[in-house]
Amino acid sequence: MPVDNDPERALVVMAHPDDADFSCAGTIATWTEAGVEVSYLMVTDGESGGDDRTGDSADMAATRRAEQREAARVVGVRDVRFLGYPDGRLTPSLELRRDIARVIRQVRPHRMVIPSPDRDWTHIAPSHPDHLATGESGINAVYPDARNPHAHPELADEHLEPWTVPEVWLVHGAAPNHYVDITDVIERKMAALSSHASQIGGFSELEAALREALGKNAVAGGLGEDRLAEVFQIVNTA
Repeated sequence: MPVDNDPERALVVMAHPDDADFSCAGTIATWTEAGVEVSYLMVTDGESGGDDRTGDSADMAATRRAEQREAARVVGVRDVRFLGYPDGRLTPSLELRRDIARVIRQVRPHRMVIPSPDRDWTHIAPSHPDHLATGESGINAVYPDARNPHAHPELADEHLEPWTVPEVWLVHGAAPNHYVDITDVIERKMAALSSHASQIGGFSELEAALREALGKNAVAGGLGEDRLAEVFQIVNTA
């Protein structure tokens, strides 16, 4: 599928609530405005987040699910799913591959967004172990699991037909090759991020830093100094 063509359906797979909003919510807003049906899949509930939290992990998990649903609503996403894996303890397991492949076969997306499975040694924050495990399991779920009728026989028992995802967009990829101008939807991205009140304090400082980073992305992508952009590494997986 040509990059400039909007897909009919897209699936965003991230490790934690708020990961999509930091990395790609602006892009998602442009897709939903164009009529793309977008689904979110969060591998964990993010119950280990929140430095100043009160209550137990179950309370935090419920809070973060609600925050993610609201953030998704802001950018036009109605289908938000959670796998409930333990926050901070993800590994690129066969079980996680199967569970992502199950959702791929259910949603049948033409495009996916996942974290890069490669560690970034120049900027460590995006390389949280849960992000890396989600990226590794996600790409393996795309190829070969979701398209292979003999992978994970239990999915066939659930009458889920194989599905080939032709295109994967990596966030924090090692070789960025596509920049999306989100200038016109930046307020929606910021509103989505502000939904994560349990995780983000001092939002004005965060917003300023993000606008600066998004501006640098736009310049790197040749979009101009007055624009804001999110960046991806697009991988042909057809």
